[in-house]
Amino acid sequence: MTKDRYHHGDLRRALLDAALHYIEANGLAALSMRELARQAGVSPAAPFRHFESRTALLTALAEEAMDGLVQSVDAALREAAQAGPLMQFRAVGVGFLRWALAHPTHFLVISSRAYIDFEKPTLRERNDRIRAAMEGYMRAAAEAGLLRAGDVGRTLVGGRALVYGIARMALDGQFPSWGLDAHNPLDEATAILDQYIAAIAA
Repeated sequence: MTKDRYHHGDLRRALLDAALHYIEANGLAALSMRELARQAGVSPAAPFRHFESRTALLTALAEEAMDGLVQSVDAALREAAQAGPLMQFRAVGVGFLRWALAHPTHFLVISSRAYIDFEKPTLRERNDRIRAAMEGYMRAAAEAGLLRAGDVGRTLVGGRALVYGIARMALDGQFPSWGLDAHNPLDEATAILDQYIAAIAA
């Protein structure tokens, strides 16, 4: 398929697709530009016409990942538009879980900060907007008396760590060893998130 797309002039897309497939099968660290060219069926020099380095290519994949994450979070927030700030905070987590579990390779790429240029505005600024929204909902919940007493900042970090960690555990195949249903990871992950929300609620 990648060769067909290349022959139609879409080499950049073919390279990104080839990289995704390769990472899914072999892991991120093993990917090289030479291997990527081989996977796409092009010369070793061809990828450099679109990406100056492996970091640039993986950053482009991370940008695609961020697009999907933002869309998923926005959709979850629309569903919670009439809810209070604590439920809107929950919605950000739900959006993250839906996206991460549905797109594990993109999740791996965007989580691997050592391999990408996360300071690129297309990544950093959108990530910071999601983070600011989470903090805003959490502080609004605290001001409305919806939270138990405690440090709001640490409660925020705890929620972020929970959502990230439970997604990682699900994708790493750890659910069965903890007695969780690996066939319904989103249901299990959402139930754990809901238990966290109940624990911090006043």
